[in-house]
Amino acid sequence: MTQLSYDKNDTALLVVDPYNDFISEGGKIWPRIKAVAEANNCVPHMQQVLHAARAAELRVFYAMHHRYRAGDYESWKYVAPVQRRAWQAKSFEFGTWRGEFRAEFVPEPGEIVASEHWCSSGFANTDLDLQLKRHGIQRLIVIGLIAHTCIEATVRFAAELGYDVTVVKDAIADYSDEMMHAALTINMPNYASAIVTTTEVVASISASTFVASAAELAD
Repeated sequence: MTQLSYDKNDTALLVVDPYNDFISEGGKIWPRIKAVAEANNCVPHMQQVLHAARAAELRVFYAMHHRYRAGDYESWKYVAPVQRRAWQAKSFEFGTWRGEFRAEFVPEPGEIVASEHWCSSGFANTDLDLQLKRHGIQRLIVIGLIAHTCIEATVRFAAELGYDVTVVKDAIADYSDEMMHAALTINMPNYASAIVTTTEVVASISASTFVASAAELAD
């Protein structure tokens, strides 16, 4: 693999949907992704990437799914199947533990939570693109849930908007190995410039930090 490097001035970590419903015991959706998530150590890897990004002073952004509220979609003329399932399940219900960030992923001061997306893309009908551009971000490292829906849709949209995207393949999860394969092997290679492991991306982030620090000392 070509050695990646990340400049903190134009690179950000994007964390997608780290809700308790997805990645905590007791969450409604956790039983559906548990086997895949535990097989690739998704949650610990997400934590490792987040810690590395913070240590390297990369900006951190969060793309969060719309949290269920009573009355959602009732007046809509058309509701997409994925939205209908979330509506029926009351996924990420607002005001409940299930609709909160898992404790390890609660944003720190200065980290930015974009407005909630209604379907799958973290960019569609949100302020994520505006927030990234206002902070000079051109490159994204993406982790989170779910591979074939929100991750893939967000990565596709990011590429359409001109961002360079790295996907951390063992810091995401899905409902099945087949869905992971389709997202990571068939679909996302068309849009992500790099699809790497946690070990690889953490090493690259750390190496970039060392180079930047050395350059600052030389100045």
